[in-house]
Amino acid sequence: MKSFVGYKKGINLGGWLSQCVSYEKEHFDNFIVEEDIKRIADFGFDHIRLPIDYDVIENDDGIVKEDGMSHIFDCIGWARKHHLNVVLDLHKAYGFMFDKKEVPDPDKFFTDEKLQERFYLTWEHLMRRFADESDIVAFELLNEVVNPDYTEAWNRIATKAIRLIRGYAPKAYIIVGGVMHNSVLAVPHIKVEWDDHIVLNFHCYEPLCFTHQHAHWVENIDYDMKYPADISIYEEKSKLLDQHHAQDVFSDMIGEIDETFFEKIFESALYYAQIRNLPLYCGEYGVIDKAPILDTINWVRDISGIFEKYNIGRALWNYKEKDFGLMDSRWDENREELLRILCER
Repeated sequence: MKSFVGYKKGINLGGWLSQCVSYEKEHFDNFIVEEDIKRIADFGFDHIRLPIDYDVIENDDGIVKEDGMSHIFDCIGWARKHHLNVVLDLHKAYGFMFDKKEVPDPDKFFTDEKLQERFYLTWEHLMRRFADESDIVAFELLNEVVNPDYTEAWNRIATKAIRLIRGYAPKAYIIVGGVMHNSVLAVPHIKVEWDDHIVLNFHCYEPLCFTHQHAHWVENIDYDMKYPADISIYEEKSKLLDQHHAQDVFSDMIGEIDETFFEKIFESALYYAQIRNLPLYCGEYGVIDKAPILDTINWVRDISGIFEKYNIGRALWNYKEKDFGLMDSRWDENREELLRILCER
């Protein structure tokens, strides 16, 4: 399986140019600054994943907001200065987002050609400005397609977007994920126009009943969970969740919740990446701030062991805030231990 060189150990900048708590200039100017990028490099990460929402860089009529684009330019410039690579992730498109509170009818994106054309326009706007940065920037088509009924439609849309990006940046890395919130189980169903600079993408928050305990945006998850725990507990709790959020990752082959759990659920994605000779990348993984600190460290250690074993690139969710922040005060006493796992293996 090919390695995603330069994108082995990263972290997300969620909450700055995506899922924003504020759209005011003060937020964009201060939520992330150069000192944050320098700190990330000093920690030992090799890249950042930069989620962006279309409405930060475009008006609803498709006209570019140059002040929004300027923040992306700033971030790439800081990353270049501090020797980091960047994943530019379109987190929210006009007409589509994984969060129905933001986009009430996201499935319409897969049947409405006008919404799809607008998606391609957004990527054209981005490539006109950032194609020349592709020596340190990889381009992620869209964050977390949800409904598996639109697998074929998404493959078709993604292929057209890949062709568009290739017209501007023939050798850029293009990152593409599957359905069910970018499930690792969906990776073998990604069927796009292949070349040797395509990267297969997934997210991993398994078992969701542990990593998202007490998450206000997930139904039937308001309880305390430990890691590790008996597998039967995870199976029982997972059955209560929407399977678009928590896929049925448990099987007779999974006996314990430890490193081998991740090895088993990654198995089909690893095989698919190997036969395609393409890199495999986990663009998001992490544990909510409601979980116990030591249990979170156990989880991160286990999943990191499998990332290392199979040379899977990854980016932790999240650098600050958004319920998962590495820089939040709760990590002050244990941050160094977590960073040793994340950056020094």
